[in-house]
This record gives sequence, structure tokens and C-alpha cells, in this order.
Amino acid sequence: MRGLMMDYPLTLPPLLDRAEQLFGYREIVTRRPDRSVHRYQIADFVDRSRRLAVALQDLGVTRGDRIATLGWNHQQHLEAYFGIPAAGAVLHTLNLRLHPDDISYIANHAGDRIILVDDTLLPLLERFHSALSTEHIIVMSQGDKPELPRGMLDYEELLAAADPARYSPPLLQEQDAAAMCYTSGTTGMPKGVLYSHRSMVLHAMALAMADLFAIGESTSYLPVVPMFHVNSWGTPFSCVMMGAKQVLPGLNLDPASICELLAQENVTTTAGVPTIWLSILEHLDENPDKYDLSALELMLVGGAAAPPSMIEAFESRHGLNVVHAWGMTETSPLGSVSHVGPHHENASADERLALRAKQGRMAPLVEIRAMNDGEAVPWNGTSSGELEVRGPWVASEYFDSEQGAEFFTDDGWFRTGDIVTIDSDGYIEIRDRAKDVIKSGGEWISSIALENALMGHPSITEAAVIAIRHPKWIERPLAVIVTGDATPPTLAEIRTYLEPYFAAWWLPDAVEVVDQIPRTSTGKFKKRDLRKQFDGYQLPETD
Repeated sequence: MRGLMMDYPLTLPPLLDRAEQLFGYREIVTRRPDRSVHRYQIADFVDRSRRLAVALQDLGVTRGDRIATLGWNHQQHLEAYFGIPAAGAVLHTLNLRLHPDDISYIANHAGDRIILVDDTLLPLLERFHSALSTEHIIVMSQGDKPELPRGMLDYEELLAAADPARYSPPLLQEQDAAAMCYTSGTTGMPKGVLYSHRSMVLHAMALAMADLFAIGESTSYLPVVPMFHVNSWGTPFSCVMMGAKQVLPGLNLDPASICELLAQENVTTTAGVPTIWLSILEHLDENPDKYDLSALELMLVGGAAAPPSMIEAFESRHGLNVVHAWGMTETSPLGSVSHVGPHHENASADERLALRAKQGRMAPLVEIRAMNDGEAVPWNGTSSGELEVRGPWVASEYFDSEQGAEFFTDDGWFRTGDIVTIDSDGYIEIRDRAKDVIKSGGEWISSIALENALMGHPSITEAAVIAIRHPKWIERPLAVIVTGDATPPTLAEIRTYLEPYFAAWWLPDAVEVVDQIPRTSTGKFKKRDLRKQFDGYQLPETD
């Protein structure tokens, strides 16, 4: 027996209608490259998004066409987030921090017909433009109109010529593609993840939940996470749906610029990767009374494990609440958030910090399990296995690719590659990536746990731990550190520092000091590069 409810498709265009009807007065703020501030209201944003949809259709864009963006966080990029799906096309955000060869490969593999590019990024585009199969380049300027290369189109001219009265919502089905992002290619070539309208609407609704990101009309939200990184974690869609104020930092991502915007715009919620928060923590420590951040309620951190020492430092020194979240390109990206539940209210400060440093409990509708040798491990906080997930905003396969089939199980789960424990309350703790875990004498050592502990050392600013071949134990940990001290800590000092937290056999057998640790475009350590750098490194045989 079927229920008697309307078959109303979950698509993105109605989010624009809702924003126009209820939140037209709310602000969208952008810091331009010259550091001036652009302000307009959601009513203007909706009008311009529809103009963009009309302009794209006038260029011949049809349902399902991929339209790429190459840009920073600003109001025109936000218009593209909605204008492209509103034209029936597929939003494809290109990661400007990748190598030009990788960007051109991704754009061509996706079949992008048009690219919208910031004028400040034209020199980057020039490096791979000739390799593209796109039909049009549309240039978005944040200031005076630039001198455009021959054949390129001006974004503002296209919008001015488009009549919003001609806009008619396309007849979309909720399973139609709405957006796509590519993985960073840490395992093989970059792989495309194709999101549906349904998955993105459900994901936007989830972000508004109180125990997740709690995005609402009273929220003032600043995304430090780029709009080219998993659709800025999906937050622009939730902010428009809920009428939140959006504060877009543009290309000025230095700690002083971010802190100024946080204070000036009374930001309540912000999000970014650990590397940016570590730099902001250092800046606040150096300028403890410079910024009024009393409005800031929630600092979301994801993309990589956040050191507990950083979470504690923000709270104890600046009264700021850092909340850990976990996800992947394949999960849209929201998977879990680590809020401390009410039954832990009476826990000690150390117990609460340990919980906050975990990846948290899964979002509603996301299911999880940890598998080891084909069996689900118990939720006891100690048994480890590879995290597998499924849900309405989790990928079922990769776009037009024979790669990656091994990441999808026969019974419909996505294999994340993260080695985790899950405790009895459902809190996930990532112990390592499957490819990064150190297998010493048949036992696992968590590189992430060692890294987080090392970054609590007063002399260490960054730390990565990799496996090095050992004649007896097969693999042993090597600590690679960055330190601001003229005299870095010795191996003996590091082992003494770590001894209270780990079994003796977990402690690194060697330490190397480097100027910087290589990172991916999303701020994660590139351990593959480190392993190449230290390939053949000889450790002494130990008992």
C-alpha cells in the first residue's frame, strides 16, 4: 500500500524561490581582491542567478551539460552555484590548487562545455587553455573590467543582457545530476563524483540540523573552506535555503584578513581545514586583544584530523569552540560531526576533549560500519576496521570511470579507506588511512595518533609520521617534523615526550627535520611524496 503524499521532486531551483520569498533582505558580503567589500542582498543574488541561467541557455547550454568554475569564494561564484543547476546544467568546480595538467585532464574528462573563471586566475588558465575542449570561457571580474583575451566573454555583460523574466525553471527530476567534484587523486587519477539534485537538497537540510552545522536564518557564516573543495562542504546551498548571511573572503585568506572579517561581520559560524586554523591560532596568540570574536559560536574543522592541542588551545586561550567534522568528496561531504552529547556533560575536561578530537557520530540517514577481514567489528572503541558508509548523499560509483570499483562493496557500501574504531556511543575515531597505517611486527601503529601528539610539543609546528622499512619488524615509524626552534628536539626528547601516551613499541625510531611538509590542494599531508623522499631510509635494527 502506497502512501498518499505528493510526488514532489527534491531539486535546487525551489531553494532560490524560498530565499527570494522569505530572505530577500539578508546580506551576502564579499571581500574583493583589492580588500574592498561588496555587499548586496539575497533578492539581488536570486535575480542575478536567474540571469545567469538565461545567459547560459542562450549560449546553447542544455540539460546535463557540465559547466565548470575556476574561482575563489565570492558572490559571482555563489551565483554560479545556483544559476548553473537552474539552467538544468551541472555545476563542476575546478580545484585551482592542482597542477595545470591535472586541471585540464579533469575538465576534459568531465566534458566541460563552458568555464567561468576569475580574472585574477587568467594567468593560471593560460597555462592549460590550449589543452581544453571547452566552447566558451566566461570571465568573472571583481573590480574594473579587465582587457579580455580574444574570444572570451564578460560575465557582467552576459548578465546585463539576460532578461530574468525569460527564466523558466527546467523540468528536472530529483535524480538528475546537479553538481560534480573530483577527488584529489591521492590514489590513481582524479575520479569524478556526480551529485544529484536529491542528494544535494537532503545534504543541505542535514547541515541545518542543530546537532550538525546548525545553519539558520540567524547564522552569519564565513567559509574559509574553498568553494572548489567539495562544494564548500555543501554550506552555500544550506545557507541560501535557510537565509543565513554569507561572508565570502575571496582570495584574501591570510590570518589577519580572516580575523578582520570574523570580527567586522559578527560571524557566528566558520569552517576550514586544520592548517588554516593553526595559522589563525598563532595570529590570535600574537594579537590576543585585537579582534572581538564574541559572536563566533562554532569553528568547524575537517579535511584532516585536528590536533587535540589545537582544539584545547582555542578554547582555553580564546574562548572559541572548535568542532570536528568528517567527510569525503564521495559523501558530499558530510559524514559525521563530533558534538559532545548530553550524557557526557559530567565528563572530565580531558574526557570531553578526547571526544571532541574524534570524528564524531554519523549524520542522520548516514549508516556506518567498520570491517576487518570481511566481518563487522564491534562498537567497543578498541576494535579497528575500515570504515564503510552508505546513505542518500553517498556516491554509488564514479563518473565515467573504470577506476575505483574496489571502493564499492557488492552489498552497497562505500569503502572509505579510513581505519577507525567506533565506541559504544557511536563516536568514530580515525586511527589512520589504510595506506598510511604502520604495520610493525604484525601490529598496527596509527600515524595520525602520533602526529596529533607530536603537534602538541611546544617546539613542533607540523608533524607527519610514515612507515620506514625495518629489517626485523618490517615497518617502523619515522617522524618528519617542522620546528620553529633553532635547535630542534632530539629523537630522545621526542620519545620522552610521547612515552606517557603510547606503548613503547609505538614510539618513532627516527626523526627528520624539514622546512615544510608537502600538502595536497586541500591541506592534507602528501605522505606519498614523503615516502618517495625517504625511500631507502635505513633504520638500525632494534629489539
